[in-house]
Amino acid sequence: MPRLFRRYPGFRQRALTLSYDDGTVHDVRLVEILKKHGIKATFNLNSGLFGSGRRLPESEVLSLFRDSEMEIAVHGLEHPHWNRLPSAMAAYDILTDRVNLERAFGRIIRGSAYPFGAVSDTVVSVLSNAGLVYCRTPGQSERFDIPTDWMRLCPTCHHGNDRLPELCERFLAPIPHKHPTLFFLWGHSYEFEDGNNWHIIEDFAEKMGGRDEIWYATNIELYEYLEAFSRLVFSADGRYVYNPTTTELYFELGGKNCRLRPGETLYS
Repeated sequence: MPRLFRRYPGFRQRALTLSYDDGTVHDVRLVEILKKHGIKATFNLNSGLFGSGRRLPESEVLSLFRDSEMEIAVHGLEHPHWNRLPSAMAAYDILTDRVNLERAFGRIIRGSAYPFGAVSDTVVSVLSNAGLVYCRTPGQSERFDIPTDWMRLCPTCHHGNDRLPELCERFLAPIPHKHPTLFFLWGHSYEFEDGNNWHIIEDFAEKMGGRDEIWYATNIELYEYLEAFSRLVFSADGRYVYNPTTTELYFELGGKNCRLRPGETLYS
């Protein structure tokens, strides 16, 4: 029976995604750096706090992200600890933030990140019932594995991790197996300003950006592409594979690179 190994678009084996929280004024500089190097990121926003403290006012948020390839995701209307709220209040905070962001940006929003890392089984249920398909934690796996629990999404590392340069080198080294890899970075843009260390993300973007062998994706693009693989339909002997999704999928099957268009059936 032929084995199938997933590939990212263009038959790439590596992907990079970023996730940044709170929508502060320092996102402007961060976006400039990422765009310069062709890197995409997801920005998790609190629509009830626009213009407060160091957060961008709504008009500037829209100017920065409305026509951008960056993803906008839910981070709570007022950035509360969701796991400390009654379920109804957590649902209100999550859904109101989603509604506000969808109306402002004119797009469907399906992603989120936990304020304060406040994850629990109850919160996961509330998020799922609110129509959200993933939620990022503040974890650091220091690995490049493909996510298996999208509602407790664990990144590779925070940008302040002392091992970031080492992890970049490991990620870019020859891959000793056929499985796809993912580097997932997260943080807050204000941390660069507070620590006077913008060089961390500038060096990261310089090293990791602009590479043909890497697929640069937002969190939701990564989710939708990888989830499409779970919907492939195989014949009993594994030689026929049908793509019922609207996503063009890339993979290695029986030692050959294959591209399966939406609605197409392939025989290996």
